Amino acid sequence: MSAIEIHNLAKTFGALKAVDGVSFTVEAGSVTGYLGPNGAGKTTTLRCLLGLVTPDSGEALVGGRRYTTLPQPVTEVGAVLEATSFHPGRTARNHLRILCTAAGLPVQRADEALEQVGLAEAADKRVLGFSLGMRQRLALASALLGRPKVYILDEPANGLDPAGIEWLRGFLRHLAHDQGAAVLVSSHVLPEVEQTVDNVVIIAKGRLVRQGTLAELTTNGEPAVRVRAAKAAELAPALEAAGARVEPAEDGLLRVHGLDSGAVGQVALDQRVALSELTPERSDLQKIFLELTEGR
Repeated sequence: MSAIEIHNLAKTFGALKAVDGVSFTVEAGSVTGYLGPNGAGKTTTLRCLLGLVTPDSGEALVGGRRYTTLPQPVTEVGAVLEATSFHPGRTARNHLRILCTAAGLPVQRADEALEQVGLAEAADKRVLGFSLGMRQRLALASALLGRPKVYILDEPANGLDPAGIEWLRGFLRHLAHDQGAAVLVSSHVLPEVEQTVDNVVIIAKGRLVRQGTLAELTTNGEPAVRVRAAKAAELAPALEAAGARVEPAEDGLLRVHGLDSGAVGQVALDQRVALSELTPERSDLQKIFLELTEGR
């Protein structure tokens, strides 16, 4: 059973098909990027998943159950859809303590979550004076309170400065890879997504247009490596014997398909051929995104 399952989800608002037969899964221990242009249906999908919108058809499940049937959802799902639902006169600590009390959690979780998101020094400051980036961190802290194993985050990098974005990237990967959580991130910041996610789901005008691992999308399913060597003519036959498809180019450059960089390096070592370049070749995620969504 997948941590998150979306099956043939559909939702219409009047004449607008916001989500039209979307299906995908999110596995534990991974970060999945949910990408699409503005108005593509990303937020509607997340709202259906969290029971805030009732789909016309299909299912959106967490651990095989609808969110509204979870006995204590705060301990199973941490969600951030917007970073504006704060009382401006409350301090960050008191805001989280109220959430802890409402959810039956120990109030000390408030300080622990603030420490996790880097807001410990701002715990007694009123939210009114928070920047958008600080509000994003506080929203993420609220999602951490119950120590859930599923996170649903809508544009979590919005308002963060470069240092904050770098911190968020490492933090989300820590939740997934070190703690085994399933993380679903809706975002339009494609360069950051490319450095954060393991899997990608792309929608446009409510319909799924591509899904797969990041590596599959950016290499078209086949690894490609740029190799430069003074003895390229000697290396090429050995690479082909190892199962690669080799395209010679100028100045001792080879484009090698079907082997990853580690395998190519091992063949070069076996042949005692020195390499001056060994670079995995990947397509740019933003370019792929535009190719898939423009005109739809």
